[in-house]
Amino acid sequence: MAAARPDPPTARASRGAARRLLLAASWQRAADQRVDPDALPLLELPDDDLASWRREHPLALLLPVVQRLLLDDVEGSGLLVAVGDERGRLLWVEGDREARRRAESMLFVAGAGWAESRVGTSAPGTALELDRGVQVRGPEHFSHLVQEWSCTAVPVHDPADGRLIGVVDITGDDRAAGEQTLPLLRATVAAMEAELALSRTRSPRRVGTGAGAASSSGSASGTGTAPRDRSRPARRPRARQTGPATPAPPRLDVLGRDEAVLHAGGTATTLSARHSELLLLLAARPAGWSAEALADAIWGERGAVGTLRPELVRLRHVLEAVAPSLVPTSRPYRLPARLATDADEVVHLLDRGAHRAALRAATGPLLPGSSAPGVERLRGDLARHLGESLRTSGSVDVLLQWVATAQGADDEPARRELLRLLPPRSPRRAGLVAGVVEGPAAGRDAQRDATSADLP
Repeated sequence: MAAARPDPPTARASRGAARRLLLAASWQRAADQRVDPDALPLLELPDDDLASWRREHPLALLLPVVQRLLLDDVEGSGLLVAVGDERGRLLWVEGDREARRRAESMLFVAGAGWAESRVGTSAPGTALELDRGVQVRGPEHFSHLVQEWSCTAVPVHDPADGRLIGVVDITGDDRAAGEQTLPLLRATVAAMEAELALSRTRSPRRVGTGAGAASSSGSASGTGTAPRDRSRPARRPRARQTGPATPAPPRLDVLGRDEAVLHAGGTATTLSARHSELLLLLAARPAGWSAEALADAIWGERGAVGTLRPELVRLRHVLEAVAPSLVPTSRPYRLPARLATDADEVVHLLDRGAHRAALRAATGPLLPGSSAPGVERLRGDLARHLGESLRTSGSVDVLLQWVATAQGADDEPARRELLRLLPPRSPRRAGLVAGVVEGPAAGRDAQRDATSADLP
């Protein structure tokens, strides 16, 4: 076979202009959807849902192909390989160990949602949005958290009907968006789709419907042609939705703020301090509260039911306008649908061992201005869980950042663990020793002075 001639400069310039237009359009979509460029993605598949969805998804059958073509030589390369579903939720993230640790800080982990409607311009999300291979380099990402990375992604289709079923992505340094990366991913996806068609001929009941499997088998054996060019998706039958993206589930932000912000139906509503407390407590106990118990959790008086009821009526009116699915029922008082909070996200990250990402997501104490007994208990539980998890991480940097926060400033066991981990002559020890000997308040300012130069 003759060697391929390099593209003439005019062809490269034309492709470059088209790519710039593609990225500009993606940024505009993100801006139109009010994507926050500083926000972390959400964990849209908790552990139990993730395990179940992995088992049932057709991409699970294709992991050996990904392993053979992409993953066997990736350790030590600084590169990651991710496989996501048709909604942009990452199902598997594998690759270089150090790169995986760094990627936790931007929540590039299994279960996180990386659709364009969630994080803006990125290779996996934009590839799914456009149904074509995409490369995004460094500052071309919409999210500020991702602008030190580059990535390439190619969508995966069901060979029977062209339906979009997922995406394969390579993320890392500049090599992840190099000239050879996109052809490599296209070849990998072609092999995956061929394997999916073949698997249906071997076990038609396991993957897809009988009709779909039969048509897939027939098309795979009837043409004898090479895989189609993935840069021309218009020739492929498509069944992807063209309507607006599925709305994100409601979320309540309560960390580092006295008045919670409720995200629902594409809008953000700032609640009063009292309604923030009520909605947080209802979200924290899905089974519900008796009137007396809820009054005690808010005012510390079980007899304050007469004060509670009009507050709940006012909260219902607010929710009817902005989040009808969350209007609480009574006897017991409870929410009819699950309401996730940013505090839940921190707990999920800790449970996955993503300590750095959890610390970054823990933007402050839970409703710090609230003196409601129930809120104070939740605030203390979260701070204890954070401290206990971070002390087991074995990372000096993570613990230094933790004790420099308002939540971790009084964590004496964390300071003792740092004294154990730091070298005897480390200048960072002075403030820690003062804090342990004289008490948390005495060492807090010294600790912040000692660590501020080392923190990002």
